[in-house]
Amino acid sequence: MSNIVAIVGRPNVGKSTLFNRLIGGRKAIVTDESGVTRDRNYGKSEWNGKEFSVIDTGGYVSNSDDIFEGEINKQVMLALDEADVVIFMVDAEVGLTDLDMNFAKLLRHVEKPVFLVANKTEQHDRIYDAQEFYRLGIDSNLYCVSSITGSGTGDLLDDVVKHFKNDTIEDTSGLPKITIVGRPNVGKSSTINALLGVDRNIVTDIAGTTRDTIHTRFNQFGYDFLLVDTAGLRKKTKVSEDVEFYSVMRSVRAIEDADVCMLIIDATRGVEAQDMNIFHLIERNRKGVVILVNKWDLIEKNNKTTIEYEKYVRQQIAPFNDVEIVFTSALTKQRLLKALEAALKVYENRTQKLKTSELNAIMLEEIENYPPPCTKGKFVKIKYVSQLPTHSPSFAFFCNLPQYVKEPYKRYLENKIREHWDFTGVPIQIFMRKK
Repeated sequence: MSNIVAIVGRPNVGKSTLFNRLIGGRKAIVTDESGVTRDRNYGKSEWNGKEFSVIDTGGYVSNSDDIFEGEINKQVMLALDEADVVIFMVDAEVGLTDLDMNFAKLLRHVEKPVFLVANKTEQHDRIYDAQEFYRLGIDSNLYCVSSITGSGTGDLLDDVVKHFKNDTIEDTSGLPKITIVGRPNVGKSSTINALLGVDRNIVTDIAGTTRDTIHTRFNQFGYDFLLVDTAGLRKKTKVSEDVEFYSVMRSVRAIEDADVCMLIIDATRGVEAQDMNIFHLIERNRKGVVILVNKWDLIEKNNKTTIEYEKYVRQQIAPFNDVEIVFTSALTKQRLLKALEAALKVYENRTQKLKTSELNAIMLEEIENYPPPCTKGKFVKIKYVSQLPTHSPSFAFFCNLPQYVKEPYKRYLENKIREHWDFTGVPIQIFMRKK
């Protein structure tokens, strides 16, 4: 297991800016608006040859009526629980606040190394003002840093890494990445929490709660893969806040980075235009896909409901409808393991490599049975087929006149490949090449 460093503190002290500096990228959303980070955000960092994980947390607030604050505070407690070392960040520009005092009380019960870090000390006079933070009673030196410029972070990290137990880091690079996507409020975070059996992500009835993509290693029931929760994708016209825009960008990137996407739709609302946009985004990126019809427990059913609903979904997603559809409920955990099995089967389908000899023996016979139609008096002769060494399944058919092979015949070839080999849930590309 890797060492974990959690960055905690009240809202808007610069936790996400430090997080981004430590992991060397813009992973956490940073704005001047407080309370933007709602979930825990994970990243990898390295200092003096020691690798570690960093957790960015939402700002801790006490005695607030905001529905998110209770959930954010739960997330902060979970982060403190997971961490080996805690960075407690305060704001030297604003000075000591009651919230800092309340947080310090909480941290006195944490039996882990806590580093008191005064941020925004770009101006030297603030370093003198920052001495007041010793009143917090945290048993630590005071580290004066600037998350934006990076000054002081080296001294901080030199001391942080001294507290690491070991420096082996979990290698997840070879694991399948299964990304959960969908419109806001279809039950993505609830599905992940139900699968993991812990409140890994914030769940409220307010759409758009998850703003950052979150990676979780799933290692149970004989499965081992990375599960990624994304912010809900909305139509561009509905994306008014900058934060929403960043979240949508992050979701698009999560799809681009995935092996398989579990697209969740809301059974009570049916397939909406935005669901189709996400489905086509997955298809265009050549990712594997499984469709989860969530909230199935809320639907009144007879013995034909499932068959009819499945038929309806397939009509919506045509022509690419060789896709597994699983009817689930995050609330009752109904068929969630079946959904996981389906996703991992799609991963297998997507990564399979067909034997060239077998591919030619079967496909050349299918081509002989139904050759490409004659165009302008020209006959297309397909001599050979091979699977290309691409991330998603692509096949090259070598022939004398590739320009005369039209889309309907390419669809015929794709359907024949699907008939003979299992490519359920995986988009296939067909290329005609000059022999």
